Amino acid sequence: MDRRLLTLLLGSCVLLLGGAAGGVTDAVLGVFEAAVLGVVEGVTEYLPVSSTGHLILAQRLLGIPASAEANGFAICIQAGAILAVLLLYRQRVGAMTRGLLGGDPEGRRLAFAVGTAFLPAAVLGLLFHDQIEEHLFGLWPIVVAWFVGGVAILLAGRFRSGVHTPTATLLSITPRMALLVGLAQCLALWPGTSRSLVTIVGGLLVGLSLPAAVEFSFLLGLVTLGAATVYEAVQRGSAMLEAFGAAPLVVGFLTATVSAALAVRWLVAWITRHGLSVFGWYRIALALVVAGLLLAGLL
Repeated sequence: MDRRLLTLLLGSCVLLLGGAAGGVTDAVLGVFEAAVLGVVEGVTEYLPVSSTGHLILAQRLLGIPASAEANGFAICIQAGAILAVLLLYRQRVGAMTRGLLGGDPEGRRLAFAVGTAFLPAAVLGLLFHDQIEEHLFGLWPIVVAWFVGGVAILLAGRFRSGVHTPTATLLSITPRMALLVGLAQCLALWPGTSRSLVTIVGGLLVGLSLPAAVEFSFLLGLVTLGAATVYEAVQRGSAMLEAFGAAPLVVGFLTATVSAALAVRWLVAWITRHGLSVFGWYRIALALVVAGLLLAGLL
């Protein structure tokens, strides 16, 4: 599973990057493009490589013109990745739901922790949504974020190898720990940074074990991505339907669901055995390749 999914991730990028030399321009967002974007979204959403950065790169290479509707489409197909995690972690989500209804104290504490972690990025995202989309939804800001994030992963790996391994479980997370993870998630408002990366690393820094940090990142993603998807659907849903039609949205949603389910299962097993370093090298390599294509005028 690990080799197949990593091959899919790298192969998708190679195919997309290969399209840069093919002169694809003025393409529309049809069913094929939606399927490609859905796979890119699903594979990269929960990996620490930035799904938003990959989607913007994929749109550029597929010849999809930059627009508010295209950005909204990339965010709305996140619903597929959300559904995948809901299905895979339905027992944990069920416990949180029962907790909010008064029937599961541990589930209630975890639900409040997730809600606490969600608030900082929600507030900043609402306040600076337009500025972020205007100034940071471009390939050069993403390249910078990819490279810096890759270096940070490698440095964090070396730092952690010389310190005590955190062991706190998911159910032992405190409101303070959750808030600190939430503040870390604010960094992911810069496309290319990766929400998964900063929340996993944030969880490790506050003392969560690696499996607990990964699971908390997934659960926090349900709320964060869900809120972003609903916001975009309300703001731009009718414009997206008018621009692209319903079929691409359905195809993007379905392909994102399937590929995200595969990616999540693989990621948990991979990180537990091997850590994050492979993603650091991948981010650095991708940043250098895309920077080279930009400087050569191919993107």
